[in-house]
Amino acid sequence: MALDVQPGSRLDDLTVSPISRTTLALFAGASGDHNPIHIDLDVARSAGLDDVFAHGMLSMAYLARLLTDNFPLERLRSYKVRFAAITPIHGRPTCQAVVTGVDDVDGERVATLDLTVALADGTVTLTGEAKIALD
Repeated sequence: MALDVQPGSRLDDLTVSPISRTTLALFAGASGDHNPIHIDLDVARSAGLDDVFAHGMLSMAYLARLLTDNFPLERLRSYKVRFAAITPIHGRPTCQAVVTGVDDVDGERVATLDLTVALADGTVTLTGEAKIALD
């Protein structure tokens, strides 16, 4: 990885394709989360929504891809998120990570990254933090 990991450095953003009904159906099958509010328009409307929306764990998975695209999986020391808003059908999430610190933890240099998933209109749908061993 060529990134100079120091406080303030950013990973290249990961922008995914707009969320489609196919994406939601495939994710439901892969994850085992078949909650109909994510795949059935009638259920979503009966809940007062205009349409279905993405699983929160789908955004978490995209964010994990940003991390594993930049660091080997075995360097991941922790990963946590908080869901902040729904990702609507056709929303286009962008995953971002900024290094906020590099510390010595148990003999390893460990970078702390602030994580965000946001939509094109600026709505933040997920925030989080990851810790990555650097060497």
